[in-house]
Amino acid sequence: MGTATIQGPLWGAKAEDWALVQEPYWRPLYDEVLRQSRAGSHTRMLDVGCGGGEALLAALELGAEPVGLDASEALVAVARRRLPKARIEVGEMEALPFPDRQFDLVTSFNAFQFAGDLLGALTESSRVCRPGGAVVMFVWGPPADCDIISRIVPKVMALLPPAPASAATAPAFHQEGVMESWMRKVGLTPIGTKETDCVFVYPDLETARRAIGAAAPVTRAERHAGVIAVQDALCDALTPFLDGDGSLRVRNRFRYVIAQQRS
Repeated sequence: MGTATIQGPLWGAKAEDWALVQEPYWRPLYDEVLRQSRAGSHTRMLDVGCGGGEALLAALELGAEPVGLDASEALVAVARRRLPKARIEVGEMEALPFPDRQFDLVTSFNAFQFAGDLLGALTESSRVCRPGGAVVMFVWGPPADCDIISRIVPKVMALLPPAPASAATAPAFHQEGVMESWMRKVGLTPIGTKETDCVFVYPDLETARRAIGAAAPVTRAERHAGVIAVQDALCDALTPFLDGDGSLRVRNRFRYVIAQQRS
């Protein structure tokens, strides 16, 4: 069973909320990565796991030619609506529907870690990147520096049964050298690694609940424990972040690697 078969329905369950409520909070991060990657008017960019297209919009505003792929038909429909002239496909990140050496820049924002076959997904991104181009892998930073990862999502995940002892453990991508090692395995050469902070400032509890609640792990928990139990747990987790004006400040740190395709 491919990544799209598993992840697509989970991420697409609340596609409008993810694309239009949550993704805009990621925009400063997309802008930074595109700036560090020197994306511009002559850049053909592929975003793997493009969601509702916010990163594609950021690239388009720089004059780049954005192309997207996502596992979720619902999110791709939103992205196509927002970028009617862009090519945006539904598909597997382990089997990209593009010829070799097509893109100057391949990005993946918090997507590769959901791949059923990480090495296959990275191999495909390397394949479609032209010599001299770059592949960017972007993930959450150290859990202690990410409120969503350390203080919010765990309260929702506690409603799921424990993973079986035989379940594979995901690589600790936030640790120094881990992403770089995986990228070298597919012939990419890391040329830059950076950690960056981004505070998500939600205007009220309901907006925060909709934004974070649109993520696939929350949907998976709802399908197991029920919507009411999960939403109650999510609101309980968010309440400590409330400021006096009713807004919420959720701090996060991210880590990304820019690797060059030299072959």
